[in-house]
Amino acid sequence: MYDIRPNLVIGFHGCDKSIADKLISNQSVIEKSEKPYDWLGHGMYFWENNLERATLWAKDKERRGEIKEASVVGAVLQLGNCLDFLDSKYLNLLAVYYKLMTANFEALKKPIPKNRDAKQDEHKDKLMRELDCALIEFMHGQIFSDYQQELHSSNGYTNVKLFDSTRGVFTEGGEAFPGSAIQMKNHIQICVRNLNCIKGFFLPRNEQDFVTVLKEEYARKNRLAK
Repeated sequence: MYDIRPNLVIGFHGCDKSIADKLISNQSVIEKSEKPYDWLGHGMYFWENNLERATLWAKDKERRGEIKEASVVGAVLQLGNCLDFLDSKYLNLLAVYYKLMTANFEALKKPIPKNRDAKQDEHKDKLMRELDCALIEFMHGQIFSDYQQELHSSNGYTNVKLFDSTRGVFTEGGEAFPGSAIQMKNHIQICVRNLNCIKGFFLPRNEQDFVTVLKEEYARKNRLAK
């Protein structure tokens, strides 16, 4: 009943400036991330309402030489049928599909992926999340298979719902202050699978001090009145 997320969300995507310019000028050209360690599976990633974190992420990539010029593009999102890991319902669903996936891997004699630490991460936050990504993608694959089978067997009708997006909260970056359980890089991340969830891209504006703006406006009006 409450699965659909009808409200609009602002997300920020850290990237190279060339990518940001391309998304603004040609909004139909969108590339999904399909890395084996993507935290929320495959799709286009956004930091939810967190311009500063997206900017920091892009600048870290620039510092490591992975992109040329750090930039951020904003997006208006509608998450639709969201696999939301802030919702207990979907956390319980993960446990069910984990059992199915491990049984599948064992039958195929394939090693089960593991989450690993990145070499540059001093906090050991398991940034290379190959297990999480594999499980989420396995789950999407199984649901899509069920969708197709039911659609075929019922002459075009199915109750199976595909997920449009995935959302999760992440804690990382080391303690915010000595002894704290709050970490410096805590954030909410969104992975868009159905690109129709992206209603449009924009270049973020720099925030202006409203009081300063008002002072300048009143000073200008007073000068014109004299």
